[in-house]
Amino acid sequence: MTEDEARDWVEHSFGALAVTAMHQLIDIVRAESTRQNLVAPSTLEAMWTRHIVDSAQLVRLAPQDDRLWLDIGSGAGFPGLVVAALTERPVWLVEPRRRRADFLSDAADAMGMGDRVTVKAARIEDVTVEAGIISARAVASLDSLFAWGAKCASSATCWILPKGRSALADIAAAQQVWDGVFHVEHSITDPDSLIVLASRVTRR
Repeated sequence: MTEDEARDWVEHSFGALAVTAMHQLIDIVRAESTRQNLVAPSTLEAMWTRHIVDSAQLVRLAPQDDRLWLDIGSGAGFPGLVVAALTERPVWLVEPRRRRADFLSDAADAMGMGDRVTVKAARIEDVTVEAGIISARAVASLDSLFAWGAKCASSATCWILPKGRSALADIAAAQQVWDGVFHVEHSITDPDSLIVLASRVTRR
């Protein structure tokens, strides 16, 4: 997928206003990247494929409801800020690094989403909220994520977790400790990368 193809995919999937919002987010991230290391420098010229569509595809995998979306380790706002921009959901961004948390809050305000986006400068283990959807991109193993986010999850929570090429091994390891319904989808930006969808997750 090229940058142009990625931009076209966003417009086809979410509309022209979504493209405008994503352009704004890209500009915000690039500007802040001169002050702190938000994303790998090598991806700054491939933002649409490496970050925007990689995040936006998660919205299409989520239940179509208005439950709260909780993003663990939000970092530069992928997928959290993308989810907030492409939906009307309430979104919580949990980011333990204060400087990045401040960036996320400022970015949400700049994009006119401050009323729906809550930023928590904390570890996920210290956060309590009832989440309908939990995401985490390149943060930790499934076992760790399920343990850390347990207070925020219920049997009805949908976990949407991009895991790259290690997904099947990660699921197998998690199933030693956790019961649940596990499914994988191929990423549209890299067919070799997998996204784990999990529900009804409970500790054995």
